[in-house]
Order: sequence, then C-alpha cells, then structure tokens
Amino acid sequence: MQIYDTLNRYKALCPATWPHWRGEPADGVLVLVQHLGYFPNEYKMGRTKIFIRHPRTLYATEDAFEKCKHQLATRLQAKYKGYRAKATKIETCWRGVQARKERDKRAWAVKVIKQFIKGYMTRGQAKVTDNSEYLAFVRQNYLNRLKENLPKTVLDKTTWLSPPQVLVETSEILRKLHYRLMVRKYVRGITPQRKTQLQMKFIASSMFKGKKESYPQSVAQSFAETRISERDINARVLQMIRNEHIKYSVPMIKYDRNGFKTRPRQLIFTQAAAYMVEDTRIKQRILYTALKGISVSNLTDSIIVLHVACEDPKEKGDLVMQCNHLFELVTKLSIIANKQNVVRVAQGSIKMEIQAGRESVIEFSTGPEPNVYKAKNGHLMVVRSRFRKSVM
Repeated sequence: MQIYDTLNRYKALCPATWPHWRGEPADGVLVLVQHLGYFPNEYKMGRTKIFIRHPRTLYATEDAFEKCKHQLATRLQAKYKGYRAKATKIETCWRGVQARKERDKRAWAVKVIKQFIKGYMTRGQAKVTDNSEYLAFVRQNYLNRLKENLPKTVLDKTTWLSPPQVLVETSEILRKLHYRLMVRKYVRGITPQRKTQLQMKFIASSMFKGKKESYPQSVAQSFAETRISERDINARVLQMIRNEHIKYSVPMIKYDRNGFKTRPRQLIFTQAAAYMVEDTRIKQRILYTALKGISVSNLTDSIIVLHVACEDPKEKGDLVMQCNHLFELVTKLSIIANKQNVVRVAQGSIKMEIQAGRESVIEFSTGPEPNVYKAKNGHLMVVRSRFRKSVM
C-alpha cells in the first residue's frame, strides 16, 4: 500500500496525525502504526510503500477505521449543533437589541410629536418648555427656505417669504439688511456714466411720470450724450459759439410763428444759452435767464414749446418745435438751464406768445390718424392717434 494513501486514509485513528500531518508522509505513517500497536514483525516500511505481513492486521485496522468514522460523525454533529445553538442565541440577542432600539426610537418619536403638537398649540405664547423645540424648528425651517429664495435684485419687492408669527420682527430686520446689502453692491457697481444716466432718468420721471401718455415707452431707452457730433455742426457756427462749451445738440423741426410752416433745424445747448441753427446761421439765441417755461402736452405727440420772455415787439417770441427725442431734450435742457420747476405738461391746449402782446394757441386732440395743421381760427392743431396700452 502506498505510504501517502495509507496516511490519508487512516490518519483519523491517531491524534498526532489528525486532522493534518505537517511532516513527511513516511514519518506520519510510522507514527500512525506505532499508535495502532503494530509489532515490528507485522509491517515493513519501504521507500514509497508499507508492507503488512498478516491480513488480520489490516482487517483490524479497517475495523478500527469504521468505528472511528462513526465517532467522528458524532463529534461533528455535536459540534454543529453547538454552533447552531450559539448562532440561534446570538440571533435571538440581536433581534432583542434591534427590537429595543426600535422601541426606544418609537418612544422618542412619540415624545417629539407630542412636544411639537403642544408647541403648535402654544406657538403664539412666550417661549416656554412646551414650545421651545417647535419654535426652534420653525426658525430653522424658515431661515433655510429663506436662504434658498432670497430676492436677486433691488427692484424685486414681492418674493420675500412670508414669515411665521414668531419671526415677523426678525424677518423684517433681515429683509432690510438684505436690501441694504443689495443696494450697496448695486451702488458700488455703478459707473459714473450710469450714475449720470440714472440721475437724468429720475428727473424725467419727476416731470413726466403719470402725466404724459408716451412716457412709459421712453423709460427703457437710454439718454444719449448728444444727438449731433461737432463735426456735423457748421464750422462757422462753432466759431460763433467758440467761447461756450456745447453741452447737448439735437435735430428738430421748428414751426414758424406765422403760418406754422415746418423748418428743419439744429438745437444746440451751451452752458449759457440755447441756439437754433440753420446750416451756417444762428436763427435764434435763447438765454436761459430769459426762459420762462417749457410746455408739452399730455398726449403722445412730440411738440415742445419754449416760452421766452419777450418785451420788445421786434424780438422773437416762443419757440415751437417737434423733436423725436422729447424726453431727452426737455430733461437735458432742464438740467443745463436749471429749469425743472418750469416744465409743464398741459392738457387740451398750450398758449404761446408769438411776439410781445400777440398770442396764439396750440390745440391738442386725438383722432384716427396723427396730423399737424393750421386751423381756420389760426391755431395750430396737433392730432395724435389714441394711445393703446399693450397687453403683456
């Protein structure tokens, strides 16, 4: 019989070889036969085999092996049952731990819910033990929602979240702080040019908002620094006003005082006077000190009347003109001449002085088609189409 097969088959019969033999197989077989009580004359060890002389020796070994198998099965079964019992006990203990955790968790949840119910019922009262947790939750929840829904612009006045009763005062303080911060950021980001633009728009709003029908459409349009560059003004005219700095210039249509014929002109504002220019000639110079008023109608027309102090019959009277940049022109003139308090938005008609002691009237009305003409009574009639508000 091979030494390795012998050791592998009968190793369970010897405690020294069971369950594993760590040495040489031949040494393990020698230990095994010595444990089984083989006499020296009953076996012989070769290099790879063991020779057993008497069959009865092999039969006795087989009988011992069969008996040992039953013992091993019994021991393994006992071990398995022991491990099974321990596993069942551990499982039972673990389930008990989980059940106790679940019980404690539910008890905690019941306690918290009761506290919140009491807190909700006493939310309008001063902070006490019953409502302290609820009020803390309400504060945290409101502040978290507010953080995600803060207004993004200074003009947004409607998206501030409505606070709960307990946070009304706090919410108002936070709202003021947030808007102050946005205003601070906005102001710091305004360029000098933008600041000037906003100041002019504010003055225009104070003069025309709610008074002239076409004003809302002009709000989004920026005011230009000037509408006529100096290279487009005749050199002779520039030579005449060389001592005065040009502040603003714009093309316009002038209406004659007699007959109200239209004449294309240029209007130039300097720091001291307004000049009406025709090509190479200055047709009229109006000192700001002589400017009594500026009148426009409340309709959508672009008629402007500059009222000029006129004492000498030879002097030219009020200037009637039409300009597509009415709000820009009037705002610029009111700032340069410091005449914001003399701008008037008239309804129905505007009286004008053609010459000293000689007056006329400009009448305004609405109709199906816009038109400007001289009526039979000598008045200038300005008809504008009815203003329709667009539905957004």
